[in-house]
Amino acid sequence: MERRRGGCLVCGRELVYSEKAREMTCVFCGKKEQSQASCRDGHYVCDACHARKGLDVIRDFCRETKLRDPVAVAQRIMEDPYIYMHGPEHHVLAGAALLAAFCNSGGQLDLEKALSLMEERGSQVPGGACGFWGCCGAGVSAGIYMSIVTGATPLGGRSWGLSNRMTARALAAIGEIGGPRCCKRDTFTAIREAVDMTREELGVEMELPRKITCAFSEENPQCRRGSCPYYDRGNNR
Repeated sequence: MERRRGGCLVCGRELVYSEKAREMTCVFCGKKEQSQASCRDGHYVCDACHARKGLDVIRDFCRETKLRDPVAVAQRIMEDPYIYMHGPEHHVLAGAALLAAFCNSGGQLDLEKALSLMEERGSQVPGGACGFWGCCGAGVSAGIYMSIVTGATPLGGRSWGLSNRMTARALAAIGEIGGPRCCKRDTFTAIREAVDMTREELGVEMELPRKITCAFSEENPQCRRGSCPYYDRGNNR
């Protein structure tokens, strides 16, 4: 399967975003829904169709991996052609990678149940939330991860606070780097913040690479290159 360079899954053309949502029809499943995104030729792909095969990849890899480094987990998953350059599958991917690494690092967790909850909750965060809602889905995914491992509910105490602080911490770091959106960059940033907070607050020590390096720059027409902390200058000259 050929990877699309951050564009339409049908034709590869650039996506455009409208300020106001309008009714669109998914070219794959025929579902009609309100959306603010389509390609320049008018093709619309709903979040469920965009993410479906990628979610299978995420779930299967996270069930089997023994890696303790969630960035490495995410990078391995991102290599699959069904994990596109951008898309709502990253709203599950960030938290799922953290759950797998947390479990492999000694965190007490029913991983199968946790991954199911992550997929259910992360899939509710729509594509484009980063720009239209001011909350990147990868940052929210880190908050969902913290909610799952601490058993948070709306009536929780410390767990409720930790979950909200986790989301806030991830979003602050993502926002500090600035846009435009990059699902790879934002996922790496959310994971990095979650690893640090998990160590500080829960005492579970996951691993991180000494330097996080992105291998997906050429797939992203909006890549910030040298302004991105993960840009690989050695392979992109």
